[in-house]
Amino acid sequence: MELRKGYKKTELGIIPVDWDVLLLQKITTDIGDGLHGTPIYSPNGSYFFINGNNLSNGKLIISEETKKVDHLEFVKHQRNLSSRTILMSINGTIGNLALFNGEQVILGKSAAYLNVCKNFCKTFMYYSFQTEFVKRQFYDGLTGSTIGNLGLKTIRNTKIPVPKLITEQRTIAEALSDLDTLIESLDRLIAKKRDIKQAAMQQLLTGKKRLPGFEGEWKVKTFGELFDFSGGYSASRDQLSSKGYCYLHYGDIHCSSKTYINVETEYLTIPKLDIPLQKIASTSLLKDGDVVFVDASEDDDGASKHVVIQNKKNVPFIAGLHTITAKCKTDEINHEYRRFCFQTKAIKQQFLFYAVGTKVTGISKSNIPKLTFPVPGKEEQKAIAAVLSDMDSEISALEVRREKTRALKQAMMQELLTGRTRLV
Repeated sequence: MELRKGYKKTELGIIPVDWDVLLLQKITTDIGDGLHGTPIYSPNGSYFFINGNNLSNGKLIISEETKKVDHLEFVKHQRNLSSRTILMSINGTIGNLALFNGEQVILGKSAAYLNVCKNFCKTFMYYSFQTEFVKRQFYDGLTGSTIGNLGLKTIRNTKIPVPKLITEQRTIAEALSDLDTLIESLDRLIAKKRDIKQAAMQQLLTGKKRLPGFEGEWKVKTFGELFDFSGGYSASRDQLSSKGYCYLHYGDIHCSSKTYINVETEYLTIPKLDIPLQKIASTSLLKDGDVVFVDASEDDDGASKHVVIQNKKNVPFIAGLHTITAKCKTDEINHEYRRFCFQTKAIKQQFLFYAVGTKVTGISKSNIPKLTFPVPGKEEQKAIAAVLSDMDSEISALEVRREKTRALKQAMMQELLTGRTRLV
């Protein structure tokens, strides 16, 4: 195959003739890692002890759980970090990155630092470390059987294609930084919209705020007055595949960011259990409008997790292990309203009140009927559900836009950081 004019063949593939393939040790003034041991912690210290799990999306993540040390420990264990430093996780999770911005930290052994030479663009290198051809070199050099470890020698010997002109490096870095800025702005906007929706739910689902045209008192009902409850069919994750009947594993409820499952549109992605249907109790088959709660959670936030089933074509769908299915006794609760009405703080507090267990908490089929919640009339339910559904649609549209922007960034990285597409 004939080379494009202005390009050359290298061990990393085809790159422009005015680019070089360089070892990271030629691009940096220093590559090292953090403390191989445990510092003396000080709750009142001013310096944070950072490891690889504190690095994410170009930033240092410091939380209330991050350990602190005092000034003496900082002086004892500090590394040569500067405005030229890129931090990278090198143990367990490999390749998480952060641009160092003068934070008061000492590093643990799962974090490495790379100080980029002044005649190279640090931000260009930050993006280069995220490319597949660099990641592949990192992973090819991992040591350790159970937990992978990226050694400093492997990092130093990693090869990167680099434009000779720092002006081209900066131009590429700026284009990718602009996309990151857009992604971050979408993250903030999505978070804001979610907060607004949460506030609206707490107001509308409790009757504290009424929509125009509605008045009158709401009825307080117990779950037991409105639903019959049943358990699911026990099957492990290992038994699930792409063959058989749809199966709702409680772990998939915990992991879902949605409060509903549309069987028709999500059929291909729903795990399947290959089992004769006659072995499944009719109460464990999920119908349109059923609400499925988890009966086990490792944290308080998960105690009230649930999904509403949208299954208008009555596709066989099996409720799984550690689930409690609520099937309506009456038509008092609108289908769409069910997607939202169990998300109030009051209901979550009731779940926690009745939850039992220490490491794993959960609610039983005998206790869940005791929970109560206020029920508006059917027309008001429809109106509230419509308002909240519109908010969900707005958030979903922003999430789609964010994912498209992320995909565009990945495509641009493959083009710009290999020189296939030039900006100068």
